[in-house]
Amino acid sequence: MFGNRRKSFLVSAALVGGALLMTACQDTEDGAAAGPSATDVPAADVSGADAAGTDASKGADKGAEQGAEVGSDAKDGGSAEGSGADAGDGTKVPVQQTCGANDISWSTRSESQAGGYILVMAKAKQGITCILPAALPTVAFGSDGTQAGPAEQAVGDAVTLSGGTTAYAGVNPKTTNTDGGKELDSIIVGVGNEDPDPVSLKVGTITVDKPVVTNWHTAPADAVPSA
Repeated sequence: MFGNRRKSFLVSAALVGGALLMTACQDTEDGAAAGPSATDVPAADVSGADAAGTDASKGADKGAEQGAEVGSDAKDGGSAEGSGADAGDGTKVPVQQTCGANDISWSTRSESQAGGYILVMAKAKQGITCILPAALPTVAFGSDGTQAGPAEQAVGDAVTLSGGTTAYAGVNPKTTNTDGGKELDSIIVGVGNEDPDPVSLKVGTITVDKPVVTNWHTAPADAVPSA
């Protein structure tokens, strides 16, 4: 009888133990299903931080690009508006270049006044605006480079050539009363002694001896050489 009781007790204990074990396993599974593991939580947080960092980086890059575009526009605008010389009232005026001989359409004609002289006429080529400086034109004769001296006591005004404006200079090839001189049929004209492209102009046969030339003038009557 004692053996039967013991067997009944062991069976009962086994059943109770099994029930307790099943309950413990179920509680563990329910707990796992109810919330994320310790490993899952940081992973979710890191992902969110990465996304935020990426958005911030994109925003910074976009801001830098926009700033660069604004800076470029400002630079371009400043360059365009800031060019030229100051007119004195805060505005800018275009800076014009000094004329070179190759900027000019040249022509000559013979005049009878003052014992005869050569009138040199200068007009800017189409689309060019340039300045003839307030200095004596460079006029040379022959292969030896004989150069005309001043026919006026003072230097004249600068002349701006553009469109239909014409500048005039008078050349007297012979100022002496002797029979000597060189017989030539052309003169060499440049804008100053440093002009890299002087031009040769046909003038007919002339006798050259101590030549002189006037300053540039805007009226042909002012370009008559007096000596």
